[in-house]
Amino acid sequence: MSRRRIDADVCVIGAGAGGAVVAAELAEGGMDVVVLEQGPRHDADGFTARPPEMLARLYRDGSQTSTLGNPPILLPLGRGIGGTTLVNSGTCFRTPPKVLARWRAEHGLEALTDAALDPCFARVEHALSIQEVTPELAGRNAAIARRGAEALGWSHGYLRRNARGCVGSGVCAFGCPTSAKQHVGITYVPRAEAAGARVLTEADVRRIVVERGVARGVEAQLRGPDGPARLDVRAPLVVVAAGTIHTPLLLARSHLGGRSGELGGNLALHPATGAYALMDEDVDMAKGVPQSFYVDEFAGEGIMFEGVAGPPSYVALSLPLSGRKHAEAMANYRRLAMFGLMVSDSSRGSVRALAGRPLIRYDLDDADLERFRAGLARMEELFRAAGAREVYLPLPRGVRPERARRRDLKPMAFHPLGTARADARPERGVVDADLALHGVAGVHVADGSVVPTALGVNPQLTIMALATRLAFSLLGRAVPAPATTDDEEIACPS
Repeated sequence: MSRRRIDADVCVIGAGAGGAVVAAELAEGGMDVVVLEQGPRHDADGFTARPPEMLARLYRDGSQTSTLGNPPILLPLGRGIGGTTLVNSGTCFRTPPKVLARWRAEHGLEALTDAALDPCFARVEHALSIQEVTPELAGRNAAIARRGAEALGWSHGYLRRNARGCVGSGVCAFGCPTSAKQHVGITYVPRAEAAGARVLTEADVRRIVVERGVARGVEAQLRGPDGPARLDVRAPLVVVAAGTIHTPLLLARSHLGGRSGELGGNLALHPATGAYALMDEDVDMAKGVPQSFYVDEFAGEGIMFEGVAGPPSYVALSLPLSGRKHAEAMANYRRLAMFGLMVSDSSRGSVRALAGRPLIRYDLDDADLERFRAGLARMEELFRAAGAREVYLPLPRGVRPERARRRDLKPMAFHPLGTARADARPERGVVDADLALHGVAGVHVADGSVVPTALGVNPQLTIMALATRLAFSLLGRAVPAPATTDDEEIACPS
């Protein structure tokens, strides 16, 4: 096997929401940066909008990553430059103030105040062109949910997304064919490369090298047409951004982060499911932004409704019907509406290695089961208030929401967090408030694994803001305000 060595100031492992941001900011700040990404580069010209093809190409394990537990939960994860930002729906929420207050009170993260993070959020929002979806672009599927929410008097609104020039192709989760979605693969990664960062794909990092408690670099294996090659990156700073599922495995493989016993534990997900309704009007859910509208009336109870939709092939796979009922519903595809339920979980799971692969254990607790029951009942109420002729809940035939058991649910999850959580106390967390690994100099973590608790909202903006804060901390500089022009304003959330 051939061997290659690279010297750099910092090695960033992963080119997703956290790694891409750190790499760009550090490279633009004058550091010599190397980025190692396990997956490939993806060319938008090859995005066909066909779910079966894109699931196999853009997702880890063909989107079939799942948890072991009661019930099993499908956990789709992106793979390659851009990470999961390439295939998510683009929804951007700032970290709720109540969540930040909890981090300060329970985890000693005193520096993470709203005021301290505001410039980080503003910088990311500017870089990603984040703005609120318009009713016209949201499409008729969102209009159905809005009509129901208004009839019931429920709090609601249009979501903010990282998109520029969106035309409502309706396939955000299968690779944006117009590159309107401003994922980090077309925003921060090009910035990093323009500033001199070297980005290597198909790079499988085997371990982080630490000598006498100080980072020295990483050992990796490159995959190429001529076979595998050994790569040694010598760098005094290592930023791990391999994601909530794979970061704890890499740290454990490197014999790092395990002193507290917290590594790989505290796994929070954002369990979710979706319901359908047959309307008397044309909906054409494939037209418009799939995730464009929310209902937060019950957010305080851990229940959030967010838009979800897809083309016919996606609906055919997920519609909770079978046989003739399924065929009849699909024949009326243009009149189908869909909406999603997300549960801010109190359940916690774990990630461990089994034969080199992640074993994800997660059981839904009683409180989250009750949230699903209540959420599904209210979802049906929402559709009925909007004028639905029939409502198709993701439950077995004859099972009502209030009687649903864990095994009756058909959940997915999208936002794993917490497996290398931040806590000021070394015995309670893996990294500190500055995302530095406890007990080791030169190793930091910048992905969802550091987020201490469930957020109740989509986490990409939180991850990217924390990564921005980390980058400027490593540069020894304050986070600058983003530059604006007269015709460009930063849309900040209320």
